[in-house]
Amino acid sequence: MTAPVRFPRFFVTSPAPCPYLEGKTERKVFTELKGPHAEQLNEALGRIGFRRSQTVAYRPSCIDCQACVSVRVAAEAFEPSRTQARNLRRNSDLVVSECRPWATEEQFDLLQRYLGSRHPGGGMTAMDEMDFADMVEHTPVSSLMIEYREPADGLLPGRLVGACLTDRQSDGLSMVYSFYDPEHEARTGLGNYIILEHIRRAAETGLPYVYLGYWVDGSDRMQYKVRYRPLELLGRNGWRRLGEAEQDALIARAALAGPGRSLRERGAGKDGAQDQYRLPDEAADEAGDGAGLCRRDIGSAGGSGRTS
Repeated sequence: MTAPVRFPRFFVTSPAPCPYLEGKTERKVFTELKGPHAEQLNEALGRIGFRRSQTVAYRPSCIDCQACVSVRVAAEAFEPSRTQARNLRRNSDLVVSECRPWATEEQFDLLQRYLGSRHPGGGMTAMDEMDFADMVEHTPVSSLMIEYREPADGLLPGRLVGACLTDRQSDGLSMVYSFYDPEHEARTGLGNYIILEHIRRAAETGLPYVYLGYWVDGSDRMQYKVRYRPLELLGRNGWRRLGEAEQDALIARAALAGPGRSLRERGAGKDGAQDQYRLPDEAADEAGDGAGLCRRDIGSAGGSGRTS
């Protein structure tokens, strides 16, 4: 006798101001990742455009807009541009370590500096150490915290200048949330370096893709993602690799884009408010009604500080 299969149930968030596009509202569809098959579910949903945030998988489900497009880099075919090659050489002395998804005070301090510079006033700036620990450690899948440090000084580990919470999937690496020292006195392009290092890491381990989250056409601060080639976009007919001329045009347009700080200065988070995802209360669920709703706060990870 075959055991019954419980299919995931999906829910929709209330409309909220879009953190990417002026005058737009966003809505997300989401489900909880739990049980013995949480990892398989997360992978299956990831291939159709969902992102993970703690124990929830979500994707945009806006009524009148489809600007958010899932993107991934084909790691084995990636060839760095001259600028990207210089970045790799400039930061080649960094010591990169795969760590268990365990939050540290040093990581939290770096995150606070990053948010204060790049996302001032955003919802994540109110995170305390416990919130950060939840964001990092509450994972039902195979996750890593990858640290980027300067060379060691004697017996002491080097200065932490970057970190990325990453999910390892059977077909690639999914960059959940990255952050770095945005005002380092001697290093530039650390955020780009973290992406480049993930692409190289995936290729070296035989994983075909690096998932970068959503590219948002019309949002200046999401245009950096088109600079990694070959890039694949998820559309109605599945994943499609951009042609060379098509990606050249997007890169040229990205070079003309401004920094897009208006939404950032208003404090918009990359994934909207942290309390968007509300799950039915288990007791009400068993009773067969959805009247009892409980609020579950989850970190607005997902991507990439830069990858959502």
